[in-house]
Amino acid sequence: MRARSGRPAVFLDRDGTLIRDRHYLGDPDGVELLPGAAAAVRRLRDAGFAVVCVTNQSGIARGLLTWDDFRATQARLEEMLAAEGARLDGVYVCPHHPEITGPCNCRKPAPGLFLRAARELGLDLGASYCVGDRWRDVAAAERWGGRPILLATGPDAGTDERVRVAADLADAARMILADAAARREAGR
Repeated sequence: MRARSGRPAVFLDRDGTLIRDRHYLGDPDGVELLPGAAAAVRRLRDAGFAVVCVTNQSGIARGLLTWDDFRATQARLEEMLAAEGARLDGVYVCPHHPEITGPCNCRKPAPGLFLRAARELGLDLGASYCVGDRWRDVAAAERWGGRPILLATGPDAGTDERVRVAADLADAARMILADAAARREAGR
């Protein structure tokens, strides 16, 4: 499942990673960037990583929010990032829930959205990272040779000693940038 064709990416979960998790957020006024999130996105992009949001939004399948609600909250997030000099390279959404819409290949931890992003954005999945506050957000990285990082703020941190844990997105960015510097140094 490895796609080796371009630049590395950092795939970010949205709720609980970039913004405060408000459970089925459909109101743009409820978007609250987590501390250090915009600076982390900016630093990663400045270092040459594509930064891609991959999010499960089962509230759409459940009828708790509409696509328009999702687009409005996402637009608000992107406005807030832009105000701090940051931006995302792509946003990929799974609107499904298996009990309502049946199984799909795009609901994390399935790899569908990551593979699609790699094709569309020309990404090297084997050199990429997944960062999220839940195991399902990062588990797909193991399928395509990427590196998962769980945030300590989520319920799954520390449940698997093979997975690195970061305090927050800013800490995850520091870890990723340190890895990149070490790889560059080793290549000399």
